[in-house]
Amino acid sequence: MYLIGQLAKRCAVSSDTLRFYEKNGLLVPSGRSEKGYRLYSEDDLSRIRFILRAKAIGLSLDEIRELLDIRLEACQHSCAEVKAITQAKLDEVDKKMVELRRIRTALKKINDACCGHVDDDASHCSILEALAADEQGNG
Repeated sequence: MYLIGQLAKRCAVSSDTLRFYEKNGLLVPSGRSEKGYRLYSEDDLSRIRFILRAKAIGLSLDEIRELLDIRLEACQHSCAEVKAITQAKLDEVDKKMVELRRIRTALKKINDACCGHVDDDASHCSILEALAADEQGNG
C-alpha cells in the first residue's frame, strides 16, 4: 500500500493531482491508515497510469471516467463502445485542426501584408486595418 505522497512520486505527479482525481471521481483510495491517511494499492497505481496515458492523448476527464467505468466491467461492454469514445475524440481533433489551419492562414495573410518597420508608427498598420475592416463594413 502507498501513501498519497508515495503514489504521487511513483506516478511523477503531485499529491494535489491525485486529490483532484479523487475529487472528480477518477480515483478512490483503497483504504485509510489508522491515522486516517489515504492508502493506495497497486491497482490504484495502475489506474493512475491509465489516467495519465489517457490524458496524454487528449481525452477529457469525462471520457477517461467513462473508459475507467468500462474497464471495471469490461465483460459487460464491447470494444465498439470503447472505440466510439476514441472515434468521437478523433473527430473533435480533426475539426479543431481544420479550424486551426483556417486561423493560421488568416494570421499569415495579415502578418505577411504588414511591413513591420520599426520606425513607422502604427497609425497605418495593415494588421490593425485588417482587423478593423469589419467595423468599417469592409469585412
